[in-house]
Amino acid sequence: MSIQDKALVLKQLHEADTILRVVNVWDAITTKVVADLPETKAIATAGHSIAASHGYADGEIPLDLALAAVERIVNATELPVTADLDAGFGDPGETVRRAIGVGVVGANVEDRLVPFDEAVANVRAIVAAGEAEGVDFQLNARTDAIVRGGDRPLDESLKDAIERGKAFLDAGASLVFVPGVLDRAATETLVAGLGPGKLSVIGLPGALSAAEYESLGVARISYGPTTQRVALRAYRDLATDLYGSGVIPEDTPALN
Repeated sequence: MSIQDKALVLKQLHEADTILRVVNVWDAITTKVVADLPETKAIATAGHSIAASHGYADGEIPLDLALAAVERIVNATELPVTADLDAGFGDPGETVRRAIGVGVVGANVEDRLVPFDEAVANVRAIVAAGEAEGVDFQLNARTDAIVRGGDRPLDESLKDAIERGKAFLDAGASLVFVPGVLDRAATETLVAGLGPGKLSVIGLPGALSAAEYESLGVARISYGPTTQRVALRAYRDLATDLYGSGVIPEDTPALN
């Protein structure tokens, strides 16, 4: 399948009536495990998890290293891959061009609440990069209006998210990603402001289920670094048990 074909598959998944569930991965083996599940339609990377696996804090991994990790993920599956590209590493358009070069067909790129015009210009640069490469690049444009909203009232953050999100969509973004623990009321407000099938959310502890978000008109749900945290907890718990009187469980599958 060509990279453009993969981009069109991801586009169709974003536009489908059912919510797209992506279970975030951070290396080749987690990609293979998730990709082998029949429910998996696309692969999404977790930038936080990739950074952590290389010894970096979230947002501090060098671009070359991040793209090398993403390339290994792309090479581990035939499914379309959408990547977490932080805030674009200083040049969102060029970063996306390079990401397309390693086979990525979609991305999250954060606005980090930079000034409105700058944020919209970044989205335009990303869309233009995809067009220049001949790829219907699927930008899941992230606004940090809630997670970086500070002490301002939630209704102000929601209004900001909608204003930014509508501008991102007008500039060519496929979806608007609004991270944070969104309850039913906040989700309804965002869907009403952005339109059905245009909101992307994150599944965090305390958030709604994927089915509930789907019923409210949400297009996509991802899980960010929490998938790695669950895996690391299982690893830590096993190590603790092995330091005690434990043994490796006999039913352990050979997934690697």
